[in-house]
Amino acid sequence: MKLAKNRPSQESQVIQMALNKAIANALEKKRNLGQYAVMWENNRVVYKGDDAPDRHDDKQTT
Repeated sequence: MKLAKNRPSQESQVIQMALNKAIANALEKKRNLGQYAVMWENNRVVYKGDDAPDRHDDKQTT
């Protein structure tokens, strides 16, 4: 992936700040409700929170 050399536009910066705020609000809401969050970190799926499963099982039985 090629990174841009130019600074993002003012509009892009406003959009990025809005997205960051929305994500922070959603994570805070999940934390307040006692729910875990699923994130992508270090090229893998990560579960965070007090009730998060120890590991993700791709072959769940139904």
